[in-house]
Amino acid sequence: MFVAINYISCKDHYQKRFEELFASRAKAIDRMPGFKWMKVLKPEEGGDYLIVSHWEKEEHFRAWTNSPEFVEGHKRGFEDIRKAKDQGLDPPMKSTFKTYKVIAE
Repeated sequence: MFVAINYISCKDHYQKRFEELFASRAKAIDRMPGFKWMKVLKPEEGGDYLIVSHWEKEEHFRAWTNSPEFVEGHKRGFEDIRKAKDQGLDPPMKSTFKTYKVIAE
């Protein structure tokens, strides 16, 4: 099992939009080989949102990040970032991720 955790920091004004994006997500990741499940975690007191995805193997996750489905699943968020940049503003959200191998359950 392989886990990827995406840490998303959102500007305060963007948090509702971010949550709406996930509530109406394209579910493109669900069609990917090796994908098991995903949880989106909201911080209770400030901090980053966490998107935790579970995969059969790291290769499956890497294939997702380079796939048309990845672009499909992120296009609305990417568009929001592009619009902010076009207006000379900081992006409304930033993302970093770390990957993990599951060693115990």
